[in-house]
Amino acid sequence: MSFTPRWVSDAIFYQIFPDRFANGDHTNDPANVEPWGAPPSPRNFFGGDLRGIVEKLSYLVDLGITALYLNPVFTSGSNHKYNTSDYLAIDPSFGSNSLFKEFLDTCHAHAIRVVIDGVFNHTGTDHRAFKDLREHGASSQYAGWYNVYSYPVSASGKPNYECWWDYGSLPKLMVRNPDVQKYLFEVTRYWTEMGVDGWRLDVPNEIPHAFWKDWRKLVKSINPECYITGEIWSDASAWLQGDEFDAVMNYRFRDACLDFFASRRTTPTEFCQSLQTIRSSYPEESLYAMQNLLGSHDTERILTVCKNDTAVEKLAALFQFTYVGAPMIYYGDEIGMTGGKDPDCRRTMIWDETQWNNDLHSFYRKLIHARREFSVLRRGSFDVLQADNTQGFLAFTRTQGSQTMLVVLNRNLDPLTTSLACATASTMVRDVLTGNSIAVERKAVTLTIPGTTGMLIQIS
Repeated sequence: MSFTPRWVSDAIFYQIFPDRFANGDHTNDPANVEPWGAPPSPRNFFGGDLRGIVEKLSYLVDLGITALYLNPVFTSGSNHKYNTSDYLAIDPSFGSNSLFKEFLDTCHAHAIRVVIDGVFNHTGTDHRAFKDLREHGASSQYAGWYNVYSYPVSASGKPNYECWWDYGSLPKLMVRNPDVQKYLFEVTRYWTEMGVDGWRLDVPNEIPHAFWKDWRKLVKSINPECYITGEIWSDASAWLQGDEFDAVMNYRFRDACLDFFASRRTTPTEFCQSLQTIRSSYPEESLYAMQNLLGSHDTERILTVCKNDTAVEKLAALFQFTYVGAPMIYYGDEIGMTGGKDPDCRRTMIWDETQWNNDLHSFYRKLIHARREFSVLRRGSFDVLQADNTQGFLAFTRTQGSQTMLVVLNRNLDPLTTSLACATASTMVRDVLTGNSIAVERKAVTLTIPGTTGMLIQIS
């Protein structure tokens, strides 16, 4: 029996950085809000909020999105909200708890699931527990919530307390403390019972496994179909044994894709070997529930990594949407947004359609439609048919029952012609992306594939 929620393998994820997606209510803008489209910095605000996401749901529905992952939405003084000051309240610049419930209900009415960010390793310095600790020192009722080396508590210079990566603004919580665990479990229960469909866990590798085992039991007791995914950048097998996370943000997948498509550092054979290594690391249930991403709020944008070559992004996206696991789009990648490392990758969403790459947007819509139409792309087996290192060519199949899809990728700049075995009784097959028919002769298809292009062929 699978330990992951069944809906996840069918999901098309879309990641939203709330301050940067859409401003639907100017009355709750931060005092120092900047004009939409201004350059992002580590500390500036643009006024994006929950109302803005609600107002843009029609765009997400049209695109074909079925699940949202939101960066933190709880009260915090930063634009990224990873320094939480109140876990039980939506940040006022985003809206309110009642608006969040409305947001959830509206998303669900449109068949869109919502995954929120759980930042349980550390708080912000404005959290009531840390503020009380600074005021009352060792006599504070929250003294055991943090690891303080000496008193009085001081954030100036080198902090005299344990914090995440020595950032004084992020004091580390002692989750082994029963009171801390009780508090975090209350927070988890509140939002899970409100109706969130999943949790993305921030830096969970810095929290003991025992905590996550108990935390999972709580979440699944409330909603067995609640999705648990972790931010693990390396091998996450220790967390994917069925008693902690369902899956992770698949950064290893991203690394393999960038090495093959963007930098061209690996051959088709080496790319397949990298993918096989990842697949062999995890239970099958987790593989089909992975968040397969090409970029996020912590990385350069995929088009920037591809040196602004949309053909390369399209080829990588074709693979992303036809591979095992749930694809996740970082907001704006589908319209050709660019950006370097944080904070440049956190630019405001472009809503002026004249500035979109409409060809890229149309291509993503085709990929999403195909993945939603064909169950085999979501639940089928994965088999490499041919990996040609000389021509930079890769072909693989997805198979489920009597349904088979053939995917061919030509990474090289030059077109190539190749013949591939095609086990079908039909005399014609169809390229789903173009609608073109392809003749089957002697149980094989002969394909001419332009440079930096791929094909998605419905065999049966």
